[in-house]
Amino acid sequence: MQRNVQSAYLAAEGFEKQLEQELEGIVDRRERLFLSDQPVQPAFWAQNIWRNPQVFEIESINHAARILKSIQRNWSLYSTSHHRRSTLIQEKLPHVSAKPLVFPATLPKAPLGAWTLLDQNLLLASADCSSPFANGEVVFEENRTGPPNRAYLKLWEALTLMEALPRQGEFCIDAGGSPGGWAWVLAKTGADVFCVDRAPLDERVMKLKNVDFEQGNAFNLKPEDFDFVDWLCCDVICYPEKLLGWITPWVESGKVRHMVVTLKFQGEPDYSVAGRFAGIPNSDLRHLFHNRHELTWMWKRGND
Repeated sequence: MQRNVQSAYLAAEGFEKQLEQELEGIVDRRERLFLSDQPVQPAFWAQNIWRNPQVFEIESINHAARILKSIQRNWSLYSTSHHRRSTLIQEKLPHVSAKPLVFPATLPKAPLGAWTLLDQNLLLASADCSSPFANGEVVFEENRTGPPNRAYLKLWEALTLMEALPRQGEFCIDAGGSPGGWAWVLAKTGADVFCVDRAPLDERVMKLKNVDFEQGNAFNLKPEDFDFVDWLCCDVICYPEKLLGWITPWVESGKVRHMVVTLKFQGEPDYSVAGRFAGIPNSDLRHLFHNRHELTWMWKRGND
Protein backbone atom coordinates (compact mmCIF):
# COMPACT_ATOMS: atom_id res chain seq x y z
CA MET A 1 0.00 0.00 0.00
CA GLN A 2 2.60 2.54 1.09
CA ARG A 3 4.60 2.01 -2.10
CA ASN A 4 1.71 3.34 -4.16
CA VAL A 5 1.73 6.73 -2.43
CA GLN A 6 1.96 9.53 -4.99
CA SER A 7 1.12 12.47 -2.73
CA ALA A 8 0.53 13.23 0.94
CA TYR A 9 -1.38 16.00 2.72
CA LEU A 10 -0.95 17.37 6.22
CA ALA A 11 -4.26 18.70 7.48
CA ALA A 12 -4.56 21.94 9.38
CA GLU A 13 -5.04 20.95 13.01
CA GLY A 14 -8.71 20.37 13.74
CA PHE A 15 -9.71 20.31 10.07
CA GLU A 16 -8.94 16.72 9.17
CA LYS A 17 -12.56 16.09 8.15
CA GLN A 18 -12.55 18.97 5.67
CA LEU A 19 -9.31 17.77 4.09
CA GLU A 20 -10.52 14.18 3.89
CA GLN A 21 -13.61 15.35 1.98
CA GLU A 22 -11.38 17.11 -0.57
CA LEU A 23 -9.07 14.21 -1.36
CA GLU A 24 -9.35 11.25 -3.69
CA GLY A 25 -7.46 7.99 -3.48
CA ILE A 26 -6.72 8.01 0.26
CA VAL A 27 -4.85 4.79 1.09
CA ASP A 28 -3.75 5.56 4.63
CA ARG A 29 -3.95 8.16 7.36
CA ARG A 30 -1.32 8.86 9.99
CA GLU A 31 -2.84 11.31 12.48
CA ARG A 32 -3.15 14.54 10.42
CA LEU A 33 -1.23 13.12 7.44
CA PHE A 34 -3.28 11.63 4.58
CA LEU A 35 -1.58 9.44 1.98
CA SER A 36 -3.04 9.19 -1.52
CA ASP A 37 -2.33 6.98 -4.51
CA GLN A 38 -3.30 9.88 -6.79
CA PRO A 39 -1.04 12.63 -8.19
CA VAL A 40 -1.05 15.96 -6.37
CA GLN A 41 -4.55 17.38 -5.98
CA PRO A 42 -5.75 20.86 -5.01
CA ALA A 43 -6.33 20.76 -1.25
CA PHE A 44 -7.38 24.00 0.39
CA TRP A 45 -7.38 22.54 3.91
CA ALA A 46 -3.87 21.12 3.69
CA GLN A 47 -1.26 22.91 5.77
CA ASN A 48 1.47 21.24 3.75
CA ILE A 49 1.38 19.08 0.63
CA TRP A 50 4.07 16.46 0.07
CA ARG A 51 4.59 16.14 -3.68
CA ASN A 52 5.96 12.91 -5.15
CA PRO A 53 6.97 11.31 -1.84
CA GLN A 54 9.27 8.29 -1.87
CA VAL A 55 9.30 5.23 0.36
CA PHE A 56 12.66 3.93 1.61
CA GLU A 57 13.55 0.80 3.51
CA ILE A 58 15.98 1.72 6.29
CA GLU A 59 18.37 -0.51 8.22
CA SER A 60 19.23 1.87 11.05
CA ILE A 61 18.99 5.43 12.33
CA ASN A 62 22.25 6.34 10.58
CA HIS A 63 21.10 4.73 7.36
CA ALA A 64 17.88 6.79 7.39
CA ALA A 65 19.83 10.00 7.97
CA ARG A 66 22.24 9.19 5.14
CA ILE A 67 19.35 8.62 2.74
CA LEU A 68 17.75 11.95 3.58
CA LYS A 69 21.03 13.89 3.44
CA SER A 70 21.82 12.36 0.04
CA ILE A 71 18.66 13.96 -1.34
CA GLN A 72 19.02 17.47 0.14
CA ARG A 73 20.12 19.33 3.26
CA ASN A 74 16.96 20.53 5.02
CA TRP A 75 14.23 18.28 6.43
CA SER A 76 11.35 18.61 8.88
CA LEU A 77 9.87 15.68 10.77
CA TYR A 78 6.18 14.99 11.15
CA SER A 79 6.22 12.17 13.67
CA THR A 80 3.26 9.78 13.79
CA SER A 81 4.84 6.62 15.21
CA HIS A 82 8.16 5.32 16.55
CA HIS A 83 8.66 8.78 18.00
CA ARG A 84 11.97 8.11 19.73
CA ARG A 85 13.49 6.56 16.62
CA SER A 86 12.16 9.44 14.51
CA THR A 87 13.67 12.01 16.86
CA LEU A 88 17.06 10.31 16.76
CA ILE A 89 17.02 10.35 12.96
CA GLN A 90 16.11 14.04 12.89
CA GLU A 91 18.95 14.80 15.28
CA LYS A 92 21.38 13.30 12.77
CA LEU A 93 20.24 15.79 10.13
CA PRO A 94 21.50 19.38 9.71
CA HIS A 95 19.78 21.84 12.03
CA VAL A 96 16.93 23.89 10.57
CA SER A 97 16.17 27.13 12.39
CA ALA A 98 12.79 27.26 14.11
CA LYS A 99 13.07 30.86 15.33
CA PRO A 100 9.84 32.87 15.02
CA LEU A 101 9.73 35.24 12.06
CA VAL A 102 9.99 38.97 12.61
CA PHE A 103 7.49 40.76 10.36
CA PRO A 104 8.04 41.89 7.64
CA ALA A 105 9.71 38.62 6.74
CA THR A 106 10.92 36.92 3.59
CA LEU A 107 10.16 33.34 2.66
CA PRO A 108 12.90 30.78 3.26
CA LYS A 109 14.68 30.09 -0.02
CA ALA A 110 16.30 26.74 0.77
CA PRO A 111 14.11 23.71 -0.07
CA LEU A 112 12.60 22.09 3.01
CA GLY A 113 11.50 18.48 2.74
CA ALA A 114 9.20 16.53 5.04
CA TRP A 115 9.40 12.96 6.28
CA THR A 116 7.86 10.43 8.65
CA LEU A 117 8.32 6.81 9.66
CA LEU A 118 5.57 4.52 8.42
CA ASP A 119 6.99 1.73 10.54
CA GLN A 120 10.31 1.00 12.22
CA ASN A 121 12.12 0.29 8.96
CA LEU A 122 10.04 2.19 6.42
CA LEU A 123 10.49 5.90 5.79
CA LEU A 124 8.27 8.19 3.72
CA ALA A 125 9.93 11.41 2.50
CA SER A 126 9.13 14.24 0.10
CA ALA A 127 11.79 16.72 -1.00
CA ASP A 128 9.15 18.87 -2.70
CA CYS A 129 6.59 20.42 -0.34
CA SER A 130 4.03 23.18 -0.82
CA SER A 131 5.17 25.10 2.28
CA PRO A 132 8.71 26.34 2.97
CA PHE A 133 7.95 26.15 6.70
CA ALA A 134 8.20 23.06 8.89
CA ASN A 135 4.81 21.33 8.75
CA GLY A 136 3.37 24.51 7.27
CA GLU A 137 3.58 26.35 10.60
CA VAL A 138 4.23 30.05 10.04
CA VAL A 139 5.16 31.30 13.51
CA PHE A 140 5.80 34.98 14.16
CA GLU A 141 7.35 36.93 16.98
CA GLU A 142 4.08 38.44 18.16
CA ASN A 143 3.21 42.04 18.97
CA ARG A 144 1.17 41.97 22.18
CA THR A 145 0.69 45.70 22.64
CA GLY A 146 -0.14 47.30 19.27
CA PRO A 147 -2.94 45.40 17.51
CA PRO A 148 -6.37 45.12 19.17
CA ASN A 149 -6.80 41.40 18.40
CA ARG A 150 -4.90 38.42 17.02
CA ALA A 151 -6.39 38.73 13.53
CA TYR A 152 -3.28 40.68 12.52
CA LEU A 153 -1.36 37.37 12.39
CA LYS A 154 -3.49 36.19 9.45
CA LEU A 155 -2.63 39.25 7.42
CA TRP A 156 1.05 39.03 8.39
CA GLU A 157 1.04 35.44 7.12
CA ALA A 158 -0.82 36.29 3.91
CA LEU A 159 1.53 39.16 3.04
CA THR A 160 4.55 36.97 3.76
CA LEU A 161 3.26 34.21 1.48
CA MET A 162 2.38 36.72 -1.25
CA GLU A 163 5.89 38.18 -1.01
CA ALA A 164 4.33 41.63 -1.28
CA LEU A 165 3.73 44.52 1.10
CA PRO A 166 1.77 47.77 0.94
CA ARG A 167 4.18 50.65 0.51
CA GLN A 168 4.39 54.19 1.79
CA GLY A 169 1.59 56.25 0.28
CA GLU A 170 -0.33 53.36 -1.28
CA PHE A 171 -4.10 53.31 -0.80
CA CYS A 172 -5.65 50.38 1.07
CA ILE A 173 -9.27 49.54 1.85
CA ASP A 174 -10.01 47.50 4.97
CA ALA A 175 -13.60 46.32 4.53
CA GLY A 176 -15.33 45.34 7.76
CA GLY A 177 -12.16 45.89 9.73
CA SER A 178 -13.37 46.40 13.31
CA PRO A 179 -11.73 46.28 15.81
CA GLY A 180 -8.81 47.06 13.52
CA GLY A 181 -6.21 44.30 13.53
CA TRP A 182 -5.82 44.39 9.75
CA ALA A 183 -5.98 48.20 9.58
CA TRP A 184 -3.16 48.26 12.13
CA VAL A 185 -1.00 46.00 9.92
CA LEU A 186 -1.66 48.07 6.80
CA ALA A 187 -1.05 51.35 8.57
CA LYS A 188 2.25 50.15 10.02
CA THR A 189 3.58 49.63 6.48
CA GLY A 190 3.13 53.36 5.85
CA ALA A 191 0.14 52.92 3.55
CA ASP A 192 -3.01 55.05 3.77
CA VAL A 193 -5.92 52.98 5.10
CA PHE A 194 -9.63 53.59 4.54
CA CYS A 195 -11.63 51.34 6.87
CA VAL A 196 -15.40 50.85 6.74
CA ASP A 197 -17.40 48.92 9.33
CA ARG A 198 -20.64 49.22 11.24
CA ALA A 199 -18.67 48.99 14.48
CA PRO A 200 -15.95 51.49 15.43
CA LEU A 201 -12.26 50.69 15.45
CA ASP A 202 -10.25 50.25 18.58
CA GLU A 203 -9.14 53.64 19.87
CA ARG A 204 -5.46 52.79 19.37
CA VAL A 205 -6.04 52.14 15.66
CA MET A 206 -8.39 55.08 15.21
CA LYS A 207 -5.62 57.40 16.43
CA LEU A 208 -3.15 56.30 13.75
CA LYS A 209 -2.68 59.30 11.46
CA ASN A 210 -2.88 57.28 8.23
CA VAL A 211 -6.14 55.50 9.13
CA ASP A 212 -9.45 57.00 7.99
CA PHE A 213 -12.60 55.37 9.36
CA GLU A 214 -16.16 55.53 8.09
CA GLN A 215 -19.06 53.86 9.86
CA GLY A 216 -21.28 51.91 7.49
CA ASN A 217 -21.76 48.77 5.42
CA ALA A 218 -18.47 47.75 3.80
CA PHE A 219 -20.30 45.88 1.04
CA ASN A 220 -21.64 49.18 -0.26
CA LEU A 221 -18.12 49.98 -1.45
CA LYS A 222 -17.94 49.67 -5.24
CA PRO A 223 -15.07 49.96 -7.74
CA GLU A 224 -16.67 52.96 -9.44
CA ASP A 225 -16.36 54.92 -6.19
CA PHE A 226 -12.54 54.91 -6.41
CA ASP A 227 -9.86 55.86 -8.91
CA PHE A 228 -7.53 53.04 -7.87
CA VAL A 229 -6.96 50.74 -4.89
CA ASP A 230 -3.55 49.20 -4.20
CA TRP A 231 -4.82 46.75 -1.57
CA LEU A 232 -8.36 45.58 -0.87
CA CYS A 233 -8.60 43.55 2.33
CA CYS A 234 -11.62 41.96 3.98
CA ASP A 235 -11.90 39.84 7.10
CA VAL A 236 -15.63 40.33 7.62
CA ILE A 237 -18.04 37.62 8.79
CA CYS A 238 -20.48 36.84 5.97
CA TYR A 239 -21.57 34.01 3.69
CA PRO A 240 -18.83 33.17 1.16
CA GLU A 241 -21.38 33.40 -1.67
CA LYS A 242 -22.11 37.02 -0.74
CA LEU A 243 -18.40 37.73 -0.53
CA LEU A 244 -17.82 36.31 -4.01
CA GLY A 245 -20.59 38.48 -5.43
CA TRP A 246 -18.95 41.56 -3.91
CA ILE A 247 -15.39 40.64 -4.96
CA THR A 248 -16.14 39.78 -8.59
CA PRO A 249 -16.77 43.37 -9.80
CA TRP A 250 -13.53 44.45 -8.14
CA VAL A 251 -11.60 41.76 -10.03
CA GLU A 252 -13.25 42.73 -13.30
CA SER A 253 -12.77 46.47 -12.77
CA GLY A 254 -8.99 46.52 -13.18
CA LYS A 255 -8.93 49.11 -10.40
CA VAL A 256 -7.30 47.02 -7.69
CA ARG A 257 -3.78 45.59 -7.56
CA HIS A 258 -3.90 43.15 -4.62
CA MET A 259 -6.62 41.52 -2.54
CA VAL A 260 -6.63 39.50 0.67
CA VAL A 261 -10.01 38.11 1.68
CA THR A 262 -11.13 35.62 4.33
CA LEU A 263 -13.83 33.04 3.53
CA LYS A 264 -15.53 32.11 6.79
CA PHE A 265 -17.56 28.91 7.16
CA GLN A 266 -20.08 27.89 9.80
CA GLY A 267 -21.83 24.60 10.57
CA GLU A 268 -21.83 22.20 7.61
CA PRO A 269 -21.36 24.61 4.71
CA ASP A 270 -21.14 24.00 0.99
CA TYR A 271 -17.47 24.40 0.15
CA SER A 272 -18.09 24.55 -3.60
CA VAL A 273 -17.83 28.34 -3.52
CA ALA A 274 -14.17 27.88 -2.54
CA GLY A 275 -13.54 26.35 -5.96
CA ARG A 276 -15.07 29.40 -7.61
CA PHE A 277 -12.72 31.69 -5.72
CA ALA A 278 -9.77 29.48 -6.63
CA GLY A 279 -10.86 29.56 -10.29
CA ILE A 280 -10.31 33.31 -10.52
CA PRO A 281 -7.02 33.83 -12.43
CA ASN A 282 -3.99 34.76 -10.31
CA SER A 283 -5.61 33.36 -7.15
CA ASP A 284 -4.14 31.48 -4.21
CA LEU A 285 -6.69 30.00 -1.81
CA ARG A 286 -5.57 28.08 1.27
CA HIS A 287 -6.00 27.51 4.97
CA LEU A 288 -3.39 29.63 6.68
CA PHE A 289 -1.68 28.46 9.84
CA HIS A 290 -3.39 31.35 11.67
CA ASN A 291 -6.84 30.69 10.17
CA ARG A 292 -9.64 29.06 12.10
CA HIS A 293 -12.73 27.67 10.32
CA GLU A 294 -11.91 29.77 7.29
CA LEU A 295 -9.79 30.00 4.17
CA THR A 296 -7.80 32.97 2.91
CA TRP A 297 -7.97 34.08 -0.71
CA MET A 298 -4.93 35.98 -1.98
CA TRP A 299 -4.95 37.64 -5.37
CA LYS A 300 -2.59 39.75 -7.46
CA ARG A 301 -3.54 41.54 -10.64
CA GLY A 302 -1.85 40.03 -13.66
CA ASN A 303 1.60 41.45 -14.53
CA ASP A 304 1.95 43.08 -11.08
